[in-house]
Amino acid sequence: MDGLKIEGGKPLRGDIMISGAKNAALPLLCLGLMTSDKLVLKNVPRLADTMLMEGLLRHHGVTVCREGEIVTMQGGATQFDAPYDLVRKMRASVLVLGPLLACYGEARVSLPGGCAIGTRPVDLHIRAMQGLGAVVELADGYIQARASKGLSGGQVVFPMVSVGATENALMASVLARGTSELVNAAREPEIIDLANCLNAMGAKITGHGTDTIKIEGVTDLHGATHSVISDRIEAGTFAIAAAMTDGDLTLHHSQGHNLDALLMVLRETGATVTESDNAIRIVANGRPAAADITTDPFPGFPTDLQAQFMAMMCIARGSSRISETIFENRFMHVPELLRMGADIQVDGGVAMVRGRDALSPAPVMATDLRASVSLVLAALTVTGTSQISRIYHLDRGYSKLEEKLGKCGATLQRVKAA
Repeated sequence: MDGLKIEGGKPLRGDIMISGAKNAALPLLCLGLMTSDKLVLKNVPRLADTMLMEGLLRHHGVTVCREGEIVTMQGGATQFDAPYDLVRKMRASVLVLGPLLACYGEARVSLPGGCAIGTRPVDLHIRAMQGLGAVVELADGYIQARASKGLSGGQVVFPMVSVGATENALMASVLARGTSELVNAAREPEIIDLANCLNAMGAKITGHGTDTIKIEGVTDLHGATHSVISDRIEAGTFAIAAAMTDGDLTLHHSQGHNLDALLMVLRETGATVTESDNAIRIVANGRPAAADITTDPFPGFPTDLQAQFMAMMCIARGSSRISETIFENRFMHVPELLRMGADIQVDGGVAMVRGRDALSPAPVMATDLRASVSLVLAALTVTGTSQISRIYHLDRGYSKLEEKLGKCGATLQRVKAA
């Protein structure tokens, strides 16, 4: 497995173009199952996860063609079984459940298996499909769903906010007979992007971006051309990198209103944040001050930025309290940060971080996507050489990471494992 060797201690300065959002692209790709017409998606990042999803769609019978960051799909599905060998590689594969069920009246999707950062149960996806009239059962490690007469509109009330379950329910309900309502729905920008694309394909969705989404079912969807929104998590990661390396970065193709919770906290740490229509500039003002965060669904502080923020707090002035409310195992980066000299104490879902003047170089190992990039950020602050192993996680969610950081003054090199 590849590793990453980083010579740290240099401020990051320059301009970075933010890529399309992975978490928006994955459900948007699933829309290729929902029309036989041509669907063109622009600004689709070339990542391990998006390539896996494209492969799953081909398995289902969709013709998928990628040219750079433009993905063209056509043909609809001819295969309704999503096998374990494909689904196990990426939990987002469960997002084919709603489209297959809505369009073809049947779906057999493997349970995705374990996840490093938590259980991520699929019960909310199943309950949503049942709320739309499907018969669903679990058998032999598969979700087997049927709606031989099509789905029916209904009210789906989520007991807790779930982005994935909201996406699955939204895709399924657009072709259900009658009117549907999704209550306690996720409000993330990625949900809005999915609804906007569905509406461009002929769906009738209102309320997206609020906690109640209403859908008037239609009989079919047609083709469209849609551009994926920029990746707010990638932008947030680089914003934190600027603040913790005493840097100055301008992040193009990024929207501040999608990162309000992070930008507010960065200002608390002493960074100067300037927002324009399509860019964010972060200028550090010396060593950051400590600040507290609690992760919450949008518009709260994103759980996908918690590990990166913790890395910054490891070198902050003072002590910070970081509360994780979304995933129960999302402190797996803590042991690796401790290897670099961090002072962190974890009690359940709360981490107390006492900032140190500096961290130390050390060999560390990535455990999941966001944990891996938090170690990269920590290493960028260290005077000396650090090596991070198992960086295949980075390739799941960060497009051209080494190139983007290298252009802004970082010294880093991908190395092959012995």
